[in-house]
Amino acid sequence: MTAASAPRDVTSYGIGLAAPLALFFLVFFVAPLVRLFVLSLHNDTAGTLWGIGQYVHFLTDPFSLGVLGSTLLLGAEVTALCLVLGFPLAWLYHRVGSRMQTLIILIVLLPLLTSVVVRTFAWIVILGRQGIVNATLQSMGAIDTPLRLLYTQFGVVVALAQVQMPLMTLPLITALGRIDMNLEDASCSLGAGSWRTFRKVILPLSLPGIIAGCTLTYAAAITAFITQSLIGGGQMLFMPMYLYQQASTLQNWPFASAISIIFLLAVLAVVTLFNMLGRLSRGYGGA
Repeated sequence: MTAASAPRDVTSYGIGLAAPLALFFLVFFVAPLVRLFVLSLHNDTAGTLWGIGQYVHFLTDPFSLGVLGSTLLLGAEVTALCLVLGFPLAWLYHRVGSRMQTLIILIVLLPLLTSVVVRTFAWIVILGRQGIVNATLQSMGAIDTPLRLLYTQFGVVVALAQVQMPLMTLPLITALGRIDMNLEDASCSLGAGSWRTFRKVILPLSLPGIIAGCTLTYAAAITAFITQSLIGGGQMLFMPMYLYQQASTLQNWPFASAISIIFLLAVLAVVTLFNMLGRLSRGYGGA
């Protein structure tokens, strides 16, 4: 191969090639975000008085802080449940034959192949007072009266966990696939039991996948407006619905903008924390 026909190093291309993407990012993300921030700096709905009153209102209002705390807690619960269910599934994927692997991947990807609205309404049918769960328990004689599963924290967590499960399982499958199984055999041959091998070898090496899955799952769970609204109903209020009420129902756009900025900063803080943990675990993942 001559020098003229040799492939060109991608690092030699000019930065100008990224200009269309940068322009798209600037117009459709940065500019609306700046406009939202400017709108939040109005103390009245008419947009005539400037100040930080909307932020002071939110940060000094126990109800607003409670909604923010409930939303962040919801994300943590959904992420924990997805991790508890997703890790064994990813572990099983690498210990079965190719046919079972295909079936597991199909099960994992199935939620992504169905509309989120359809999945959410399916959970309403499952968790309702006359739903599948209550009907099954009553037919077995386990309960006399239907359990209240719908419009509860439990129902929202379970429904969101099923919806967001692929975001947790796929990174875990990738991370576990990079681990040399000979390390597990070596650990066992040196006298470590199964639990100690998992705790000292498998878990540290899978930390990059855990961090990536937790980041994706958490960010998606706390912003899942449709599932939170339909499964939570009017009894539960989270940040996406709180924002929607202020903007669409009350027409309080400055306060809704402040809610958006505060919520964005809260999400970025959690994602930053996950990224810090990811950098700490990078040495394990490269071992």
